[in-house]
Amino acid sequence: MSSDVAARLGEIYADLPQGERAIARVLLDDYPYAALGSLRTLADRAGVSPPTASRLVGRLGFAGFAEFQEAVRTGARSRLRAFVDEPSDVESAAGQLRTALDECLAAVTGAQLSAAATRIAQAGSVWAVGGRLSELAAEYLVRQVASLRPGVRHLPGSIPERARVLLDVTGADLLVAYDFRRYSEQTARFVTAARDRGARLLLITDAWESPLAEYADVLIRLPREAAGPIDPMMLSIAVTELLLVAVAGHLDPEQRLASLEELTQTLSRS
Repeated sequence: MSSDVAARLGEIYADLPQGERAIARVLLDDYPYAALGSLRTLADRAGVSPPTASRLVGRLGFAGFAEFQEAVRTGARSRLRAFVDEPSDVESAAGQLRTALDECLAAVTGAQLSAAATRIAQAGSVWAVGGRLSELAAEYLVRQVASLRPGVRHLPGSIPERARVLLDVTGADLLVAYDFRRYSEQTARFVTAARDRGARLLLITDAWESPLAEYADVLIRLPREAAGPIDPMMLSIAVTELLLVAVAGHLDPEQRLASLEELTQTLSRS
């Protein structure tokens, strides 16, 4: 999608009605192909009516769907020419990553961190889950927080194992979900079932917001669309580091950490 169209979507996304959000997600998840078929096909893919898709096109400032499609084609051609004629160098890429990181850290407020850390520190059990890339952040959170308090686990991947987890989920428990485009249907099903049993949700998502955002007790939304696989990993790990510092401040882990070190030494002896 052209940078202009993407920027317009970013400006209005948070205020879009649910149906128009569904259209926006389809466009973003299958760029540029979702925009190049018929209006009815686009609407069908999003599960909405053609007039809903037309309203989004109009809201973006286009006179009609044909004009919108031409903007997408023009933007795609421009990006291709820029890539071929002026390939980005390492310095430029590093600058983009630094900018993304600065924006991410600035967007997470002290109130959000305090609310998230309080829930992680006080929950009966904490279960963390991520997606294809953000799974790394979920695993990192579990490894670190498990050193600070008991009852912190990574959500297993198989359906039978997840069903066994649900057997014991209560209102005292917390789910920490990392959910970025393309949003995970498996994560959504588990979170919905766990919420029905009273569990709370800490959701870390992207600028377009996971469908689970409306169910989150604490929502941390990264402020920009990721440009590639490096950005979501870097930003989700950065947010996780902030959470770890905040959680440590809500606990008194010195004795637990000392015991962990002692046990590690005991198991390491030959």
